[in-house]
Amino acid sequence: MCLSAPIHSSATLVICHLKRQAVLVCNTRPELWDLGFYRYLAHHIKMTWRLLVLGGACLLLLGVRGQCKEQRNRRTVSFHQTQQDGDQRQVLSRPERDTTASPRPTFTACKLPLTPLEHRVLDQNTHETGFHGDDGSSFTVTWVGDGTGVILVLSTISAPLDSFFEGGSSRLYRSADYGKSFHDISHLINNTFIRKEFGLLAGPGNSQQVILTADTPVLDNTGGVIFTSTDAGVSFKSVQLPFHPAQPITFHFLNPEYLVVISIDGGLWLSLDFGTVWKKVHEGTQYFTWGSGITLFFSFSPKGTVEADRRGELFLKRTEDLGKTFTTVAHSIFSFGYVGGFLFTSVIETLGAPRVIYVSSDQGDQFNKAQLPSASTEQFYSVLDGDEDMIFMHVDNPGEESYFGTVYTSDDRGILYSKSLERHLFGGEGKSDFTNVTSMRGVYLTNILEEDGRIRTVISFNRGGEWTLLNKPQNVECGEDSRNDCNLHIHGEYSRYNGITPMLPLSDPTAVGLVIAHGSVGDSISSTRPDVYVSEDGGYKWRGSLRGPHHYSILDAGGLVVAVEAHPMDGQINTIKFSTDEGQCWKVYNFTEQPIFFAGLTSEPGTKTMNISVWGYRPEEDHQPMWVVVTIDFQSLLTRECGNQDYVQWLAHATEGGDLATEGCVLGYKETFRRLRKLSVCRNGRDYVVSRQKSPCPCTREDYLCDYGYYRHENSSECMRQLDTADHALEVCLNGEEEELRTSGYRKVPSDKCEGGFTPLRIKETVNRHCGNSSQPPTASPYSETPREKMLLIVVCVGSGIVILVAVAAAVYTVRRMGYGNRAPTYRFSVLQLQDDDCSIAADPESVASSNGTSVFPVDSDDDLIE
Repeated sequence: MCLSAPIHSSATLVICHLKRQAVLVCNTRPELWDLGFYRYLAHHIKMTWRLLVLGGACLLLLGVRGQCKEQRNRRTVSFHQTQQDGDQRQVLSRPERDTTASPRPTFTACKLPLTPLEHRVLDQNTHETGFHGDDGSSFTVTWVGDGTGVILVLSTISAPLDSFFEGGSSRLYRSADYGKSFHDISHLINNTFIRKEFGLLAGPGNSQQVILTADTPVLDNTGGVIFTSTDAGVSFKSVQLPFHPAQPITFHFLNPEYLVVISIDGGLWLSLDFGTVWKKVHEGTQYFTWGSGITLFFSFSPKGTVEADRRGELFLKRTEDLGKTFTTVAHSIFSFGYVGGFLFTSVIETLGAPRVIYVSSDQGDQFNKAQLPSASTEQFYSVLDGDEDMIFMHVDNPGEESYFGTVYTSDDRGILYSKSLERHLFGGEGKSDFTNVTSMRGVYLTNILEEDGRIRTVISFNRGGEWTLLNKPQNVECGEDSRNDCNLHIHGEYSRYNGITPMLPLSDPTAVGLVIAHGSVGDSISSTRPDVYVSEDGGYKWRGSLRGPHHYSILDAGGLVVAVEAHPMDGQINTIKFSTDEGQCWKVYNFTEQPIFFAGLTSEPGTKTMNISVWGYRPEEDHQPMWVVVTIDFQSLLTRECGNQDYVQWLAHATEGGDLATEGCVLGYKETFRRLRKLSVCRNGRDYVVSRQKSPCPCTREDYLCDYGYYRHENSSECMRQLDTADHALEVCLNGEEEELRTSGYRKVPSDKCEGGFTPLRIKETVNRHCGNSSQPPTASPYSETPREKMLLIVVCVGSGIVILVAVAAAVYTVRRMGYGNRAPTYRFSVLQLQDDDCSIAADPESVASSNGTSVFPVDSDDDLIE
C-alpha cells in the first residue's frame, strides 16, 4: 500500500507498504508516477524488500483524517490549463458510452424554464473578466476574511523541467467585489516570482493577514523572502527570512500573529509578530502541530538522522510558552498525531513486537495504551474522524491484498475502543470514503467490501452505533434482476482520486439536512458514469437530481444550489444550473456567448454568499489560452428576504411509522429545526442563523455502543461477546494503575444525552496493581543494535540494494517489452464493476486533466498521513 506523507519540502515522500507495493520512492510527486507499473514492479522485488523489513525499513503509518471536514470550506483552491496545439483546440473528450452495456436504473431530472425577466436580471448581474496576456499555466485562488469580498489570485508559470533556466514568473490579482472585477497588483510586490506550491496563504477566520512566499534560489541566498499584508492585500511588506521554508507557513488557529514553519535544514522557526521577527527554537524537527491554546507539539531526531522515524528514534516535545521552555512527553516513537484533543503516538513496546497506539487526553502529561488490535509492519492505523468526545479509528486487516479493515470507536478518553464496522474499504493509495455528513448530527457515510466482492455504501445515523445500506432513491426504478437488492451507493474520496467523480459528497451545518453526492443505483457501486443525488433529511431519503457528473455548490444556507456539468462532450461549457428547492428542479442559465474550457467552480467559504464564480479559459486570436472568470450574483434574482411564513418546524431524524416517544431521538435528544419551505423562493441572507430546539429522550439500546470485547450482532441491536474475551471482567492499564471493567456489553455513546430508560450494568474499579509508567509509553527501538549487528545490517542493506537495482532493471526491461497497453487497471477497487463506459478513466489526475480539458482541484493533503 502506497501512502504519501509530507517531508517539509516541495517534494513528497512516498511510503509503500509491503502488503500493497514493495517500492520506496523518495523526493517525488506521487501523482506523476504510473501506479500500474509499480504494482508490476512490486511483484518482482517483494522477496528482496522483505530483507529490509527485517531491518525495520518499512513504516507503519498513522493516518490522521481529523481535519478532512475543513477541506470543503478551505480558502484556497488551484487549477491548471491544458495547452491547446494550433488549430486543434478541442480537448480530448471521453469516448461514447457502450450502448451494449447492461442497463442501469435511471431517472428524469426536473427542469424548469427560465423566464425572460429572470434571464435579463441574471445578464445584468453576470460579470466576466478575461486575464489578457497572462500566460500562467496555473491559477491559485484565495479568499481573504469572511464577508470582505476580497479574493487574491496568483498566476504562475514555471520553467520546464528540462529547461536550462530555473525559476519562472507570476502575477498577482485582487478583487474586492466577490470576483466581479480583478486588478493586477503585481507591482506591490515588485513583480517578484511567487512560488506555486504554497506561495499564497490567507489567515484564519476573519483576519486580513496574507503571506506570499517568494521562489528564492537556495544556493544563491542565505534565506527566503516573504511578503506580508495586514489589510487584505491593499499593501505588502517585504521580509527577509533567516532560513528557507520547506513547507507552508502555518498560522495559529486563533491568533494569526503566531506563525510556525520548518526550514529545509529541519529547524523549527516561530514568529510572534506576523513574520517580522523569527526565532529558531529547535533543530532536527520532523513534524509539528498545534495543540490546545498555544501548545505546540513537534517530533525531532536528537541525532539528526533522516531515518529516525523509520527506526523509532523520534522524540516528542511540547512547548506551552511559544518556545521558551520545552517538555519531552515521549521518546522512541515512530509517529504522532493530534486529533480532537487526543494526542496519539505509535510505538513498539518490546523489540520485535508489533506497533501499538498510546493516547493522551491531557496534552501529553499521561499516556495510556489504546485498547486496539496491534498492527504488524504490513498493517496501519488511520484516524478517520474525531472530536473531544470520540475517535473513529480504522485498523487495517492482515493479509497481502485485503484492501479493507475494521472501524473502531473510542470512549471519551480515547482508550477503550469498540468494533463499529467490519470490512471497511480502504483504497490502495491511502484513500478512504469515510464522510461526516455535517448537515445532520451523528450521520456518517462510507463504503464496505463485501465477502462476495461487491463494494456497497453504508450509513450510520448515531455516530457508528449501527450501519445500514442506503435506501433506493424515490424517483429511480430498478430492473427486474435487481429489484430485491437495489440501493444507492455513494462515490467518495477514492472515486474522485481515480477520476470517476469530480466532487466529494457535500453538506454544511447551515443547510440543515441537505446532502449532495455522486452515486449509482444497484446491488453495488459501479464505475459507470455517476449521477447526482440529493437528500433533504440527512441521508434517510434520496432523489435522483442531475444526470451525469457535475461540480456543485451550496449557497445562501441551502436556499440556492448551483451546478456545472463536469464532462461535456466537447470539453466546453456556457451554462450553469441552479435550484431554489434543494435540487428537486433546476433552471439553466446561459452565462456566456463564448464557451470556455471549464477549470473550476468557486464560492466564498461557507454557504452565506450568493455569488458563484466559474473559472476556465478560451483561445485568443493568437490561439493562446486566456484565463476567464465569470461571476454570477444571484442576489438580484432572489430579492425578497425570507419571513416567518417561509419557514416550517422540522423534526430531524424522524421516520414514518415510528414510536412517538422516541421519534427523532438520536444520541439522547430530539432536535427541531426552523427550516425554509421548499416552495418559498426567497433569500435567507448573510445574517441567517440556524434555529433549533432540543428535548431529551429516554435511553434505549440505540444510545449504546458495544463495549470493549463485544460486537453488535448482524441485524440486531444486541451486543454479543467476542470469542477471544472469555471473562466478564476486563483489565485495562490506566494512568499506571490497573482498572477492572465489569460490563454487560454496552457503553453509552460519547456525547449521548439520554435520560433513564435502558441502563445496562457497567462498573469500573481501580485495582491496586501497578501496570507501567503512565507518563511515558513503554518503548523499545528496534535499532538498538550492537556494533556487530550494525555491521550485519549494513551488509544486508547494501546487498539488498544491489539485488533491488538488478530487479528494477529487469522489471523495467520486461515492462517495456510487454508494452503499456497490457497494464492492469489502476483502480484500487479490486472488484469494482469496470465496464466499457465513458467513466473508465486512468487513475493519474494529470491524465484525467489532459483527457477532458479540465483539472480537478488538487486535494490539500486531507489525509494528513503521518509517518
